[in-house]
This record gives sequence, C-alpha cells and structure tokens, in this order.
Amino acid sequence: MAIFTRSIILSCGLLGLGTSLAQAQSIPFTKEQFTIDKDGLKLAQRELELGDHEMGADPARFGAALPHYLRAQKFNPKNALLNAKIGECYLHSATKQEALPYLQRAQQLDAKAEPRLHYLLARALHLGGQWEAAIKEYEQARPVAAEATSDDVAVTTDDLARCVRECHRGQQMQAHPVRVKLENVGPNINSAMSDYAPLISADESVLLLTSRRAGSTGGQLDAEGDGMLEDIYQSDWTGSGWSPARNLGAPVNTAHHDATVGLSADGQHLLVYMEDNEGDIYESDLIGNAWSKPKNLGARLNTKYHESAACYSPDGKYLYFVSDRPEGNRGGRDIYRLELDARTPAENLGPVINSPYDEEGVFMHPDGKTLYFSSKGHDSMGGYDIFKSTLNAKGQWSEPENLGWPINTPDDDVYFVMSASGQHGYYSSDQPGGLGGKDIYRVTFLGPEPAPAAIAAKTPTKPKPGAPAALGAKAPTAPAKPAAVPALTAATLAHVTVLKGMVTDAVSKKPLAATIEVIDNSKGEVIATYQSNAATGRYLISLPSGLNYGVAVRQPGYLLYSENVNLAANAPYAERQQDVALNRPTLGSIVELRNIFFAPAQADLRPESAAELIRLQQLLTEQPTLRLELSGQGDADASADLRQQRAEAILAYLTSHGIARARLSTAALGQPVASVASTPQPTSGPTAFRVVATAAN
Repeated sequence: MAIFTRSIILSCGLLGLGTSLAQAQSIPFTKEQFTIDKDGLKLAQRELELGDHEMGADPARFGAALPHYLRAQKFNPKNALLNAKIGECYLHSATKQEALPYLQRAQQLDAKAEPRLHYLLARALHLGGQWEAAIKEYEQARPVAAEATSDDVAVTTDDLARCVRECHRGQQMQAHPVRVKLENVGPNINSAMSDYAPLISADESVLLLTSRRAGSTGGQLDAEGDGMLEDIYQSDWTGSGWSPARNLGAPVNTAHHDATVGLSADGQHLLVYMEDNEGDIYESDLIGNAWSKPKNLGARLNTKYHESAACYSPDGKYLYFVSDRPEGNRGGRDIYRLELDARTPAENLGPVINSPYDEEGVFMHPDGKTLYFSSKGHDSMGGYDIFKSTLNAKGQWSEPENLGWPINTPDDDVYFVMSASGQHGYYSSDQPGGLGGKDIYRVTFLGPEPAPAAIAAKTPTKPKPGAPAALGAKAPTAPAKPAAVPALTAATLAHVTVLKGMVTDAVSKKPLAATIEVIDNSKGEVIATYQSNAATGRYLISLPSGLNYGVAVRQPGYLLYSENVNLAANAPYAERQQDVALNRPTLGSIVELRNIFFAPAQADLRPESAAELIRLQQLLTEQPTLRLELSGQGDADASADLRQQRAEAILAYLTSHGIARARLSTAALGQPVASVASTPQPTSGPTAFRVVATAAN
C-alpha cells in the first residue's frame, strides 16, 4: 500500500454511493446500433468488461480501469454510462480536472443517469472551484443520500451538507487570499508523474521527496495505474537553484513502495514509509555521504494498522505520527505523539487537533511548538487542507488555523513542511499548470499588507494593461464578497536561531564526527544531542528563542569546545555560521569555557555553570595525564584578585568532585580573553584553561 493511496483522495464519501449508474438513454453498445463494425464492437465490449472487472475489485482499481474505458469510448463516445465511469475514474486520479467534461457529457447525453450523476458532477465542480455550480449539484444529489450510514450506502445527507459547507468556506477563502508567492519548484525536482511529500533541512539546503517517475529501483508499475512504485529522491541547493533530483537507490529504496515521511532538522536522520504490516515507519541515518539501511522503529510506533506519516520533534525526543489504530482514535487517521526513550504508549493529541475525519502529513517546526498537518475536518474547503496549531507553555494546543487560499485548494493539499526561518513552506498539490500529477510547490509568505499610509507615501505608478496582481492583492473596485477569513501571516512565526558549520581537526583540517550537546543552562540539562557528519564535518542545530543555551562539542582524544548562545524570547530568526576546530591536548593550548558564570563582581559560581563544570570534570577523568592551569576571567574592570578567586572557585569544584589537586593550578592569564560569542553574556566574560601537561610530558 502506497503512502499516498487513492483511499485518501476523495472526501464526502464518494466510494460509498455504490457502483451502478442509472441506465443511460444514449447509444448503447449493441449490435443493433453498430451493424457495420461488429469486430470493433466486440473489442469495445471487451474493453468495457475489463474496465468493469477493475472497478469491481475491492478496493476498486480506478487507475487500471481508466485506459480500458477510454479505448471503449473511442469506439462509442456517446454512451452516457461510459462517460460517467470515465469521469469517476478521473476523480480518483492525479488529473482530476479531466473528470468534468466527461461527467458533463454524460449528463447531456442522458439526464436520467441522475441522481448519482449529480453527485459525481458536484465533486468535479467542487474540485474545480466552481462553488455555486457545485452547491447546486450537491443539492440535487440529496434524493439518493441515505439519512443514516449503513454498510451499503456511506453518503448521508449530513455528508452532502458538509460538502456544501466546504464550498461556502472555499468561496470565503478564495475571496480573501493570503499574501503569498506560490511557485512550482520546477523540472529539476518535479516530473511528469506525481511528486509529493517534500522534506527539507532547517536551512533549506537539502530537499527529499517521493516520486512515481520512471526509473524506480524496482522498475514496477503501480497496480492502480499511477506511475511507478514510490521511490525516494534527493536534491541539494546549489546557491542558485535545486540540483536535479537523484534516486537514493538501495538500501533506502527497494522493489516496493518507499516514501519520505520525516527529516531531522539537521538533515542527518530520515523517516521512511514502507509497506510492512499495512504500512510502517522506518529510520535511516546519514553516515558520511550514504544513507543506512532503514530500520523498523518498533512496536510502540508501528502496529498492524496503518502508520502513514511521522516527524521528529526538534530535540529528537519525540515522534509525531499518523495512524488509523483504534486505540483512542477519534475517526479515521489521527495524530499521535511518542516519547522515544520512554516506555509509555503513544498518546493521541486529542480533539483540538484530531477531527472526526482524517488527519495526515504531520510536521513540527524547528521552534518546537508549531505543528503543521493536513485534515479533512476542521474548516477544510474540500479534501485535505493544511492547518497549523501552536503548543503553549501549559501543553495546550491552539485551535487549528487553515493556511488559506491559494495554499489550500478544494483538492488534497498535504505533506507541508516549513523552513526554520518561517519564510518558506513546501508541500505537494495538484495545481493548474503543473508538470504532471501532484507537484511540489514552494510558498513564500509575504506578511501582512502594507499600511495605507505606507502605500500612499510611495510614488504612484500606473500598472501596465493586463499586468497580474500579486497573490493576495485586492482589486481597486471589488464586488461584494462573503465575510472575510483572517489571513495567516506565517512570516511572523520564526523565533529560531540556526547554528551551523563544520567540525574539523584543528591541525589536519579533516572533518570529525563529533558529539554536540545542547544544554539549557538555566536547568543544567542536556536537551538535545547531535552528531556532526563524519564525511563532511557539517552540523546544524535549531535553537528556539527564549533560552540561555550552552553548546558543547566533544570528541574522544580532543579538548572540548564550548559556546554560549543566549537568546531573548523575541529574538528573530537568524543563521550563525560557527565552524569548530578541535584541538588535541598539546602544551600551551587554551580553551575558553563560555558557560561558566559568576555573579557580577563576585567569585560565587552560579547554578547555570553546572553543566560546563561537569564536562570539564569528565574531560579530566577521561584523560588522566592531563594537567590544567585555570584562569578566572572577567571584564576589563575586573581585578586580578577577582579573576584569581574565580579560578580558585573552579578548582575547588573539581577537587571536590574527585580531581587530584596536583593536576590543577590557577593563573589570571594576564589580560581577559575576549569572548567570541555574538550574544550578550548574563555575567562577565568567559573562564579559560591552559594545558600545562599531557601524556607526552
């Protein structure tokens, strides 16, 4: 079963209406109608039989039935029933816009094909954004809608009422579009077949996607006729554009369905959908330049039910995922959260997030609190719409907000991911003018409209005749519109700092696979651990605003590296390039300890220093021949006595925790060493140590 199955394409219960249309009063496939071309009639009848066989499967194989029906339709284009079947097949395809002319032709040929034809036609009009016409057809479909759900008839009058509400909502959102720039990412990434489920690293340097294009690893066609079986592809940002997407190949891609699900913010860990047990989530790690063989993430996540999507929390401690498991389920597919290192079961996110309908495509932003997901419920305009919800300090989710038109359409809009900056989103959608099937699009959020005063201050220019307006712009004289829908401005979202760079050996300049710990200094707790890439030395860390962070880089056989990143709660998005050159213990080496803090003008160690002191103690324990000279630093006005007292405070801590006094000495080291941290320190400047003896001495 593919991650993007046909079962999620149509809402409002299309499948439950049954498989038979009213018999058309049009040209039937009989000998009486085709007395001359009897051989052609036999071939057309055979194609009809083959198409009906595919449609009669459980579940119906619309994609496989369609080519048979199209061949029969070439022989007799004036059969209403056949045209309706073709329209229904297209409604379940990647090119749903093709359904409308066939359904309209069916209605013209035989109005008695109603009332089910009204519903099919309403769906096609709805998907095309023809709101009023769709509402009219939905209303005319009411006579065949059951008033209660049963095994045979799944569409009720409530379902039709819901579809009408979706049309009204679509009218409102289309009349008040959000200010965005929507771009197809182009032929280097998209193909003539469906491409979807994009994933990006936090800094948008890497993009992975799922594709059904030719050249798949297994070389097998999908049984539903929607291209090849799914494979995973990768594209890299070159500085001026995306590189041509390349197939990841084995061991990530297999002869079966393999699809992108989630990517860690640093681009080092990939969540993959595979077909085991109706659909399970696997994990692959980037080791050097190669992805490892995906491993199953276990029974706490994967069940005998369908797990279709997942993402990491920014700190890597949780997985958010989508499942249709019955435990705690509110309807269809729900979003759950799993704590990876605990033994507790996954928890359903509850009724604020999970509607009575399906949810899909979950993504947690690097800020650690903003969740993006797709839903057929809430206030969708049809199919899956993309929503966002924010987690507050009390652990409560805000009411989901629809991202609005033109991001969302009446079709399925799913698998949305957002850059750490909050400026760009990526998702898959079937938009007019695409390259084929679903394509991947990039959304640039333009923010709120300029204030009228700012607009008036600009020199007026007369637009060229026929010049297009930016998305979200209002016409000078607009007709009456439905009530406004608040426009979401995601550009105000990002309060994140991305710290990235390379970890190398200071002498050889070779990359190192170092451990990088992120510490909440206020609690003295390691809140996330990362690994720099062994082949490139690259690392990337997303730091939500509002904390005083310690960042420690460690590698066996090397001295430690310490950085402080102190972010105010409202600190805007920023990227910091911080290359780290690790030194082996050599005589005279100096290391600054930027996360040891003292009260102003005092020598008392503050509690925020605990994690850094522990790391210094660990360094001395792991390298027992190392001897250090400690320096208590201060600002330019700090006295030599104060610096000496601070050094002695550190020495006292170490000796009280098992480090021999003979291995430690103190010195003010002359003038204070200036901190290279780019953010204000909560106290005076950094402490340091100098290596005065190693194993070689």
